[in-house]
Amino acid sequence: MASPSELATERSHSKPIGIRCWEYIKRAKLSYKTHQAVVLIVTFFAYTTYHATRKTTSIVKSALDPQSSAAGFKFPWRITYLSSPAETQRRSWVLGDGWAPFNGSDGTALLGQLDVAFLAVYAVGMYFSGHLGDRMNLRIFLTVGMIGTGLFTSLFGVGYWANIHSFYYFLIVQMVAGLFQSSGWPSVVAVVGNWFGKKKRGLIMGIWNAHTSIGNITGSLIASTLLSYGWGWSFVAPGLLIAFMGILVCLLLPVSPESVGADRQEEEDDDAVDSPKKKREGVTEPLLGSHTEMKENAVGFIEAWRIPGVAPFAFCLFFAKLVAYTFLYWLPYYISHTGILIYFNFLILIDSLLILFSIHESAAIEGKYLSDETAGNLSTFFDVGGVLGGILAGHISDRLDARAITAATFMYCAIPALYFYRSYGHISLAMNIALMFICGMFVNGPYALITTAVSADLGTHSSLNGNSKALATVTAIIDGTGSVGAAVGPLLTGYISANSWSAVFTMLMAAALVAGLLLTRLVVAEVAARISETRSQGRSQSRSQEPELNV
Repeated sequence: MASPSELATERSHSKPIGIRCWEYIKRAKLSYKTHQAVVLIVTFFAYTTYHATRKTTSIVKSALDPQSSAAGFKFPWRITYLSSPAETQRRSWVLGDGWAPFNGSDGTALLGQLDVAFLAVYAVGMYFSGHLGDRMNLRIFLTVGMIGTGLFTSLFGVGYWANIHSFYYFLIVQMVAGLFQSSGWPSVVAVVGNWFGKKKRGLIMGIWNAHTSIGNITGSLIASTLLSYGWGWSFVAPGLLIAFMGILVCLLLPVSPESVGADRQEEEDDDAVDSPKKKREGVTEPLLGSHTEMKENAVGFIEAWRIPGVAPFAFCLFFAKLVAYTFLYWLPYYISHTGILIYFNFLILIDSLLILFSIHESAAIEGKYLSDETAGNLSTFFDVGGVLGGILAGHISDRLDARAITAATFMYCAIPALYFYRSYGHISLAMNIALMFICGMFVNGPYALITTAVSADLGTHSSLNGNSKALATVTAIIDGTGSVGAAVGPLLTGYISANSWSAVFTMLMAAALVAGLLLTRLVVAEVAARISETRSQGRSQSRSQEPELNV
């Protein structure tokens, strides 16, 4: 068994070099609260860059396959690539030219294949990432994932300067990028979960989860701003940004209190105030309790699935992400190719902000067409609504102590929100903004809650008996299952929309309904617990009043 001095030396070497330099300059150890602040800030900006790189594809999609009056003269990419004149494959690209092989007659299908391939690899990689994350140093694991993501995101853009027109080049690059992207979410949630107990976790993580929307907005602004200089820059700039942030993660991120020798007593004292509540929840110890001996063996994949609540929330997220990612990957493209249809109420699909995100040609609202820049700026209101929705869902679930009730209610409210946006979003610009904001709030609210606070709660469930090595695995299972839905949604949309957009909208609203219904058993259990608690409090109050009445 290692001596205290040996343990102290080991912790010192495991500290990030940035933390060691900070403490050397300060001539004192950093407090627990300071470490928590560093964790929140570093992981926030880390995952912001993940989403910024992920959003780029939907912005550039319309530039790769623009709407053209000469569309009828286009040929499949293989024919175009092999037989088109050299001047059509010139390097001096101009916005509106398109890019082979995506500007052929099957460009839509090819872009769809890129999206599905990325999301499929991302979903599968998520399961393995969680398994590895619980067995590795999360700081190193996250750093490798971010630098790898930056490299392969940039390589996609390099195709512009290298004059690459091979579909398989872009397909392979996207798949590898998806694999590296899968390292992000399990890692950041596990690190945040290591530093924060259950007290106010919903609110804290709701605010922290704003990185998703901010990342989408940042990625959209960067990609759209640089698009006129050549679409390659729209990939390279976000790629360099996430690689730089990966270096900062390596220098600054403390994985857990134990890894840096931080004193958890202050956090334990705060959590002790809520001990009655914790007993009712089945969580009697703070996250990674310091007074119990940690289990060395990480939780297995099957064992993690058996944790109560993991499966219902995982399948709920499957349908929630099916809705969100259908908007993310297909709505901008279809709007750019059927802009006039928005005026005739096809705006409906707009649900997920990303809706107007890379509108290449125009979108008619109030009978007027919007420019690319205006449409892109307008779409950010969905993300703004998503930020508010995530915070509200976290705060409400904390106050009610009811994660399932909150998530299910938001999903049910998303159904009429989508319908009204479809039906009335075209009436005026103000109406469009208001309905888009509401859609973002109800769609992203439960999405944020499940992928953050719920995942952290289940990763520290009482059935684990204090085992700390489950957070990344549970997070990966929940978000990985959701990511499968994220791949299925865009794929189904590509086929269904060829026959009927109304059918696509029906599918999305039905998915929101199913997402809510999957939590029914948990909702009933939470309602029963609230009723039982209320009755218990009523009996306690009546007993306390009896002596006074006797007197």
